Amino acid sequence: MISEMLRYEVIVRALIGGSLVSLCAALLGVSLVLKRYSMIGDGLSHVSFGALSIAIACGFAPIQFAIPVVIVAAFLLLRLEENGRVQNDAAIAMVSSSALAVGVIVTSLTTGLSTDVYSYMFGSILAMSKEDVTASVFLSVVVMIMFVIFYHRIFAVTFDENFSRATGVRVGAYNTIISVFTAVTVVIGIKMMGAMLISSLIIFPALTSMRIFKSFLSVTICSAILALINFTAGLVCSYAFSIPAGASVVVVNLVMFLLFYFASVIIKGSFRKN
Repeated sequence: MISEMLRYEVIVRALIGGSLVSLCAALLGVSLVLKRYSMIGDGLSHVSFGALSIAIACGFAPIQFAIPVVIVAAFLLLRLEENGRVQNDAAIAMVSSSALAVGVIVTSLTTGLSTDVYSYMFGSILAMSKEDVTASVFLSVVVMIMFVIFYHRIFAVTFDENFSRATGVRVGAYNTIISVFTAVTVVIGIKMMGAMLISSLIIFPALTSMRIFKSFLSVTICSAILALINFTAGLVCSYAFSIPAGASVVVVNLVMFLLFYFASVIIKGSFRKN
């Protein structure tokens, strides 16, 4: 069945682009979950949907228009959280709901629920073009390289911002880097996963890995591996049962989380007996 799948160019494109996006989301998700900022992916996905709706209505290039808009939204959310005027969960809810409302209004007044708008909201592997895959590969490689370069700083900022700031680390700059990387990852993955489901790629691998592993490095590595396995398995299930790819990937992530959860319970129980 897998060899049959790989005969279709659209599935090969989805496999390449989706695997890279999943990998980037998993790497960033570890830091976001530990900082209790995991819902930023959900908020930025709604902003992305609003920006993409406006781009389609105005005839702009959707991805090129959405990336700077979502990056600005990430900066706004970061500033609201740092100033302490609005709690981060409230800020995310406010920005995401507003952006989603704008997207729905623009869509209803212009093109209606067209194929493009539907694919951006719920995801579609058939919507992945060669240009989308090229952009996904380029941006994903940049995100992964920058993550490796700034790994130690991201580690420090994730666990203790006050200590990092006292030792001379530019905490604000690295928080900005994480937010920008998250914004880019959300935009390049939204066409395949959809605005409603893209945040699952950020949250699930990190939460699943934390059921068993405890160190930052082991959780990061496990999250990256799980992201690739879960996306591939989700794509295979999508092809085998003729179900939407985005929803299939999320369900596979859920099943893997439950397996790791029960495995952690068994491991803890065996340690207590010993």
